Amino acid sequence: MQNIERVYQFLDEAQTYYLATVDGDQPRVRPFGTILLYEGRLYIQTGKVKDVSKQLAANPKAEICAFKDGKWLRVAGELINDDDRAVKVAMLEKMPSLKAMYDPDDGNTQVLYFKNATATFSSFTEAPETVTF
Repeated sequence: MQNIERVYQFLDEAQTYYLATVDGDQPRVRPFGTILLYEGRLYIQTGKVKDVSKQLAANPKAEICAFKDGKWLRVAGELINDDDRAVKVAMLEKMPSLKAMYDPDDGNTQVLYFKNATATFSSFTEAPETVTF
């Protein structure tokens, strides 16, 4: 299994991860659940009207962290906006509960993919393992 697929599988199975961004000199962290592996890229989704979108536009460096089965995963990199309608549709198909709030053509739905990402798998009982994608 390729590195990005292992990262995606962990995040998908964990269901919730925490996204950290920077707002000026203040870190901001919030729970997310949207994750999609599409055409070799790892995507998250948000709304363009949200503060998180504005923070990522000002500084695309971000980190996510998820925990499951006594292990955790941290992914650091840049989150890059992708306005491709097809990936928005794919995200909403994977996460149908979002369809009540988002539409690929609403001007608000935003999908972002990780670029220059470093992922570290960790636990209290094993040495950390770092992969890149």
